[in-house]
Amino acid sequence: MDYVNLGSTGLKVSPICLGCMSYGVPEKGNQAWSLGKEEAEPFFRQALDAGINFFDTANVYSAGSSEEITGQTLLSMAPREDVVIATKVHGRMRPGPNGQGLSRKSILTEIDNSLRRLGTDYVDLYQIHRWDYHTPIEETLEALHDVVKAGKARYIGASSMYAWQFAQAQYSADLNGWTRFVSMQNYYNLLYREEEREMLPFCLDQGVGSIPWSPLARGRLTRPWEQQTKRSEVDQFGRELSFENDRPIVDTVIDIASRRGVAPAQIALAWVLSNPAVVSPIVGATKAQHLTDAIAALDLRLDDAEIASLEKDYQPHRVVGFQ
Repeated sequence: MDYVNLGSTGLKVSPICLGCMSYGVPEKGNQAWSLGKEEAEPFFRQALDAGINFFDTANVYSAGSSEEITGQTLLSMAPREDVVIATKVHGRMRPGPNGQGLSRKSILTEIDNSLRRLGTDYVDLYQIHRWDYHTPIEETLEALHDVVKAGKARYIGASSMYAWQFAQAQYSADLNGWTRFVSMQNYYNLLYREEEREMLPFCLDQGVGSIPWSPLARGRLTRPWEQQTKRSEVDQFGRELSFENDRPIVDTVIDIASRRGVAPAQIALAWVLSNPAVVSPIVGATKAQHLTDAIAALDLRLDDAEIASLEKDYQPHRVVGFQ
């Protein structure tokens, strides 16, 4: 495994991140397709054996049980200092007016709750899951800065938002001497390339590492268009992320994969990895082959003709994945 720097930091991460949204108690939250601890353990072992050291979860995944499974499993398999654990804050975790968001109260409460569930004294990357329209960004940034200075997080990152919002946050941090965001976890794949307009160029300019979520478009890029999975049958959010006019792109991925003799997932991931702003796509795994394909994609290089073919049918999309 060749490790890469997370943006302009000195933190070394694997060029594939294991997304842990798929692991959690199915009865908690609204993820009936998630895997419990015993089912999840082989995927953590497979990732670690392959050299993956980067793991991403969030407090809202399966009502906190994803963090519990991630922490318990990882820390039983590897020394804490050898793994990079990322989690997120923003979504609703309890009833009441302060049960969600990025206020100082919410952030300082939720970092402690996440650390307790993960079973660790610190997270390596603490990310805001979305933009909070009800809290001044300065309040959020100062609270995150205090989390870092307290030793509870090594770095901070952001996730899906408009580029102007991310720019406002970075420059506000600079003006006040607060900790800057070092990563952007945005929705980016062959079916959704709107991030190429402003966000990814801004990340490159600012030394921010992009760690895209759903680089396989919720699995759409790994199978024929009509084929369904247990998750896709109940994933309402996923239905909002792809459209009928995306079908030709999926067909092209499958065609190139067939000619190459590889899985479609390898083609789709190789394309994402070819973008210089991308550091480590976040890949979920509920089958061993999912991780096998992701790791194989690291050695796959697409030629110019293949890239042109994959990109030619793209049509502009409305902004999706956040509000």
